[in-house]
Amino acid sequence: MHRRPLALAVTVLTLVAGWPAPAHADPPPPRLAWGECADDLPGVPPDPDVRCARLRLPVDWARPHGPTFELAVARRAARVPERRVGTLVFGPGGPGDSGVERIRRGDRFSDELLDRFDLVSFDPRTVARTAAPACAPDPTLRRPPIPLAGPADFDALLAYNRAWWARCRPTSPVFDHADTLSTVHDLEALRRALGERRLTFHGSSYGTLLGQQYAERYPGRVRAVVLEGVFDHSLGVRPFVRTQAAALQDAFDEFVAWCDRSTECVLHGRDVRAVWADVLARADRGDYAPRTAFDVTAVTLRELAGPRWPQLATAIRSMAAGTPPDEVRLPVAVAAFCADWPAPVRNYAEYAGLVREAAAAAPDVRYGAGLLAVQTCLGWPSPVRNPPHQLRVRTRTPLLLLNARHDPRTGYAWATDVARQLGRHGRLVTYEGWGHGTYLRTDCTTAVVDRYLVDVTVPAPGTRCPAG
Repeated sequence: MHRRPLALAVTVLTLVAGWPAPAHADPPPPRLAWGECADDLPGVPPDPDVRCARLRLPVDWARPHGPTFELAVARRAARVPERRVGTLVFGPGGPGDSGVERIRRGDRFSDELLDRFDLVSFDPRTVARTAAPACAPDPTLRRPPIPLAGPADFDALLAYNRAWWARCRPTSPVFDHADTLSTVHDLEALRRALGERRLTFHGSSYGTLLGQQYAERYPGRVRAVVLEGVFDHSLGVRPFVRTQAAALQDAFDEFVAWCDRSTECVLHGRDVRAVWADVLARADRGDYAPRTAFDVTAVTLRELAGPRWPQLATAIRSMAAGTPPDEVRLPVAVAAFCADWPAPVRNYAEYAGLVREAAAAAPDVRYGAGLLAVQTCLGWPSPVRNPPHQLRVRTRTPLLLLNARHDPRTGYAWATDVARQLGRHGRLVTYEGWGHGTYLRTDCTTAVVDRYLVDVTVPAPGTRCPAG
């Protein structure tokens, strides 16, 4: 006699959450028709072991019978079929990285994984071959620099961003549905289309957010999930900006220590922090115009991710001699990122407070990538489709987290905080080294991930891999 009210309550809760009510039985899985990949990747000719397909999916998962789009997918067949474990899905980072290109290059995986898994990935919504918007900013509008210099810049950036998004929106059917939660449902559809009972997944950088939220929504479908270079989606805008700046400062401190002890550094024997401060002062005076102090800092974001310490030292010496910094492009899939990371900054005064917060956390490098994120999304409609929240994951197999101690982009503090949120449903492995991306750094990091993915062997609590 209580079944009808209970069913009604479940339906109401599901509709409030914004997703369709569960059906009594899963619909037939979507189909993948594998064929040759287009010859569209310079320097990487088509490989007969790699096949490509397109998976037709709903634009809006709340309207499963509404408009559709095609998700670009690639698969590299296991090299040793008789030892094949199953299918491993790779979650690309960015957001904006192409998973199809990762599979076609085949350079992101160990020999063991290449031998024992069919390796599959995709271009997420609005990326590359998957409904990427074909648009450009309005050439009549000025794009203010980073950081913004005053209220006029703040207003100009709002106008610039909104005009750009208005030009992009008509060119991509998924522009307003590119959030990670929508991609979670894409991933589940891909799992079903691949015929895998449970998901084996390796997410890198921003792809770790996809792995976290998939495990949260489909815990019973998880076989093994690796999170490499961990994003923390629980942060508000202030701690997001502060922790990104702190991570870059930590990586810069490590670079300075290397310069002090290594003759390989072209700044060895000099006060590196003083040289760097002079470079920033030059940028503040306009010596590198139109490049700004943020463009100078962006050089560290690029080189410390390697880490490429010798190249960073050479770049600083060159800027100290008066050469402007190279332009560093830090592309991001705007429609995905801004739907996941709100930038509720109402005016220039609040923005200036964020700049001060970043500078306090990073006295040498000042900014970090957090301010770029804020300016990228300033003016995005609120509320966002996938707002930050504390993770609630309950999986049979703990998620494996792997992070460098000195990562300038996804700082170690993010990894430890996500591990805290996961509790016994997560296991953090620390690489005691540097850079962004750690899986193939050393024999230790590679072995930890491979044993987990192949055998579902969870490393012991507190496992650490020494720097290589």
